[in-house]
Amino acid sequence: MSEMREDVLKVLISEEEIKRRVKELGKQITEDFAGKDIVVVSVLKGSVMFMADLLREIDVHTEIDFMVCSSYGSGVVSTGAVKMLKDIFLPIEGRDVIIVEDILDTGKTLHYIKDYLWARKPNSIQICTLLDKPERRQADINADYIGFVVPDEFVIGYGLDYDEHYRNLPYIGVLKPSVYSE
Repeated sequence: MSEMREDVLKVLISEEEIKRRVKELGKQITEDFAGKDIVVVSVLKGSVMFMADLLREIDVHTEIDFMVCSSYGSGVVSTGAVKMLKDIFLPIEGRDVIIVEDILDTGKTLHYIKDYLWARKPNSIQICTLLDKPERRQADINADYIGFVVPDEFVIGYGLDYDEHYRNLPYIGVLKPSVYSE
């Protein structure tokens, strides 16, 4: 067993479960946006794997763009202050936008991003998150498309990290507390 996998307390969502759910989400988005030209905005870095797989399952005209925001730094608890590190490039006025995120936790970052993008007058903004942790919510925001609801545990894998590690795990796992409490 690899060193990285030894840090995983348990597998929460298997690779097969992720693939199945991403396919379902893509089908739902395709139905909901049939005949439309959408802009999918990935919030980097955590959502990149999810977005790439999701895009392959969406069968409508799609443009993609990327944002980088941070409220964590290198810690395990959100600082609450959201910093915009990279803005989108595409114009979104009058367009349908789907923000793709890895996890909806406190909601502060997504609330900030949604308000930030609304100022550019899109037709609509939807949120698609791989994981939702509703019990940690501190901002008034919910996702329109949810992959999985997860318990309040430190999750890693499939794009989610701890200190930039574990993103390449093909599943969602729970990180051993001993790893981040050292």
